[in-house]
Amino acid sequence: MAGILAMILAGGEGSRLFPLTQTRTKPAVPFGGNYRLVDFALNNFVNAEIMKIYVLTQFKSQSLSIHLRKAWRLSGIAKQFIEAIPAQQRVNKNWYSGTADAIYQNARFIEKQAPEHVCVFGSDHIYKMDVQQMVEHHKAKGGSLTVAAIRVVKEQAYHFGIIEVDDDGRMIGFAEKPSVEEAKTIPGDDKHVLASMGNYVFKSDVLLKELYDDAADRNSSHDFGKDIIPKLCQKGKVFVYRLSDNHIPGEPATAYWRDVGSLDSYWEAHMQLLADEAPFSLYNAHWPLHTYHPPLPPATFRDQDGSVSDISKSMIGAGSYINGAQISSSILGFSCHICSEAIIKDAILLGNVTVGSGARLTKVILDKNVSIAPGTIIGENLEEDRKKFTVSEDGVVVIAKGSKVGFEEQLSVIDKKN
Repeated sequence: MAGILAMILAGGEGSRLFPLTQTRTKPAVPFGGNYRLVDFALNNFVNAEIMKIYVLTQFKSQSLSIHLRKAWRLSGIAKQFIEAIPAQQRVNKNWYSGTADAIYQNARFIEKQAPEHVCVFGSDHIYKMDVQQMVEHHKAKGGSLTVAAIRVVKEQAYHFGIIEVDDDGRMIGFAEKPSVEEAKTIPGDDKHVLASMGNYVFKSDVLLKELYDDAADRNSSHDFGKDIIPKLCQKGKVFVYRLSDNHIPGEPATAYWRDVGSLDSYWEAHMQLLADEAPFSLYNAHWPLHTYHPPLPPATFRDQDGSVSDISKSMIGAGSYINGAQISSSILGFSCHICSEAIIKDAILLGNVTVGSGARLTKVILDKNVSIAPGTIIGENLEEDRKKFTVSEDGVVVIAKGSKVGFEEQLSVIDKKN
């Protein structure tokens, strides 16, 4: 689409997803066996044929940069590009101090491209949106800014920026993470609020002016939700675009949007993929989900030593080798090796994981390159698991990248026998 530039914020630290973010930025966290979180935002633009995209990175960005280089290279024909822009301290010696500051420090890229409109989107949520429809809505309203929004129950208002609108969809108030009592509900619906998705379409000249004014304000936190949006809202030129108004061929009428910012929400979103009627589909041919696929053979299932592989309600990544194991309600990424008589249930294995024979894993997340010793049991005694691993509020056991679990205990037993 001519005149549209996308700036994707992909520098989030993702502390609530630790240890999955111990070695990588949040948008680089794997999801759904094949993907990274950033892929969903990028697919929303590419499928909408908006292909002038800068991805702004910051914390622990190496794996993200490698993924972008492998999965999202464009030829450069017709001025199309997807480029990673690392934090470079271009205007001062500070790292990005807020979402608005991240765009401000890269304002020269906007000025260089001279677009009519700029899309500023986050990159760490699971959803589908035809961004072009939002841009057309923005143009039709003639506003300075359009904010994408979802409907959430009032009790969850304190997690979001909450929008107050009039009957014409104009924003007349905005509160960043208000209390439940203070949150303004949707007109005619006192049980729900409109929550900002953190996705914005700006008129380019308005955005640049607001960024420069905000940068000069020493009292500002340099954040879109806390500073830019409330100021623009007072000028009466901010409109709201509801995700529920976005229509994608082959998708259900009910829009799906999921924040996977915590370990529990991350695990739950994976389990939703496995539901009989999954609210988020990976299979819609009208909305392909591009990513990087390594050169691997198909997943292989074999029986060994009398053990029979039994796989149900699960997704298994390419290159995986299942050898007489039982796997249910689980998602395995690329190149997982599961040995005989292992039992895996309600689990997420991010890739290149080895699970020894007879091991039992329940409600776990194993990061990449994890090795589980034969006979190891995880997820059945949370008190013991907490002594060794990260355990979420809802009892999801998370094992950090590269961990080797259970081998020391086995060596100790051998030493005692000797």
